[in-house]
Amino acid sequence: MRNEELAKKLLSPSKNSRLEKFGKYITFACLSLIVLIVAMILIFVAQKGLSTFFVNGVNVFEFLFGSTWNPSGKQFGALPMILGSFIVTILSALIATPFAIGAAVFMTEVSPKGAKILQPAIELLVGIPSVVYGFIGLQVVVPFVRTVFGGTGFGILSGIFVLFVMILPTVTFMTTDSLRAVPRHYREASLAMGATRWQTIWRVTLKAARSGIFTAVVFGMARAFGEALAIQMVVGNSAVVPTSLTTPAATLTSVLTMGIGNTVMGTVDNNVLWSLALVLLMMSLAFNSVIKLITKERGKKNYAR
Repeated sequence: MRNEELAKKLLSPSKNSRLEKFGKYITFACLSLIVLIVAMILIFVAQKGLSTFFVNGVNVFEFLFGSTWNPSGKQFGALPMILGSFIVTILSALIATPFAIGAAVFMTEVSPKGAKILQPAIELLVGIPSVVYGFIGLQVVVPFVRTVFGGTGFGILSGIFVLFVMILPTVTFMTTDSLRAVPRHYREASLAMGATRWQTIWRVTLKAARSGIFTAVVFGMARAFGEALAIQMVVGNSAVVPTSLTTPAATLTSVLTMGIGNTVMGTVDNNVLWSLALVLLMMSLAFNSVIKLITKERGKKNYAR
């Protein structure tokens, strides 16, 4: 009898094993819910966005490469918004990158103690809401551009200045992490071979962190590409092909936020806005794919070392 009870205890699952099994079920349920939500979002946006072409009969090439956006006249050329989004995103990233690298080098290589002052200042920029950036751009950047460069002040240049400040913390912190991840013996070997401090930073540290810096820039571009409220307040919201940096323009997000509440669900005017959202979603996925590719290549190089 005692042997049977002992065998029953040994064969029955313990409390720890039951908790482990319960934890696996909870984890699987959470992961399944996340995957389901993402899939539903993709399917919903794709269904709405593709209705423009399969239900309303709008030509795909005219939509992507048409230069006239006039929904009331049944002209749905999205090229002005696509160009506006790319120009603002790329130029703001080009301006933010040198500042971000300089700040990251200062905090990691030049004066780590100075990071105690600089890092909280940069962190403060992260917590500022987009609408505040938009108001500051409206009250400061737009008049500045109007005075210095002429025009109305609303346009791509104002949007670049606003997005530059918005993506600067993201690029800076990710660049800082990449520089800190460079092994210390790289710097020590360079200094032991007679290189100066700045030669070590330029030829060794930055070169070793190159893939991480590029990831930071792409991540910042993804943030800038999807920004809506702040850019809407300063870009001018004129859906025409940009001819200069000081003329009013429009982005995908600015047209979406202005028009989605003024259309009836299921109409062609509403469906084309969902098509713009689909383009925006595809570009965001493309940015994420580039980041994944860079991270994968970086992992291979680190493994090879």
